[in-house]
Amino acid sequence: MIKLFVGLGNPGPDYEITRHNAGFWWIDALAHHWKVHLAPERSYHGLVARVSVDGASFWLLEPQTFMNLSGKAVAALARFFKIAPEEILVVHDELDLAPGQAKLKLGGSHAGHNGLRDIHAQLGSADFWRLRLGIGHPGEKGAVVGWVLKKPLREQREAIDEAIARSLRAVPELRAGHMNKAMEIIHTSKPPRPKPAGHPQGAQPPAGASIASPPPSSPSPSSR
Repeated sequence: MIKLFVGLGNPGPDYEITRHNAGFWWIDALAHHWKVHLAPERSYHGLVARVSVDGASFWLLEPQTFMNLSGKAVAALARFFKIAPEEILVVHDELDLAPGQAKLKLGGSHAGHNGLRDIHAQLGSADFWRLRLGIGHPGEKGAVVGWVLKKPLREQREAIDEAIARSLRAVPELRAGHMNKAMEIIHTSKPPRPKPAGHPQGAQPPAGASIASPPPSSPSPSSR
């Protein structure tokens, strides 16, 4: 079963409504559904909530380390509570899926996503579950950093929210370990046809944002 639900994003109001925070949006929606409040926990480097459902305990986590150091928070909580990689679900933004699409998978590569890269490194295993929330692609590799750090268009955000709502219906199956049934719920709904993205909209990315990860002493919101 999934015991630890992790959403990836960047902390602070400057990033709250950017595409890169889709994982945070999902965890916020689950916390609202379970009527729990995420609170800062210094030991786990993030916002954490613990909930008991049908006699079993589950954890919600939003790392507050910036994206490229997400594994620091995930590994700290997982090791303390002896949660295995295959009992962890990491929810993150996915460039290769259109807004409105969501896919569930076990393991695989990080595909250039530095949040996943660091979780793999810190856990020592890639065998954790991923829920990929589509945010679309700007069309050019060089525009990716600016794209993920900008606010989605209204119709894109609506499509992402629909995917979040649909995937939340699979939570009972996720916490029971019925992963094939969870996939059926998450994958079968056809997303709305996205409109052409055109040129990315919104504010420019912060100065100095880059694709590469910075050294630990200088965390960055960028993951691509």
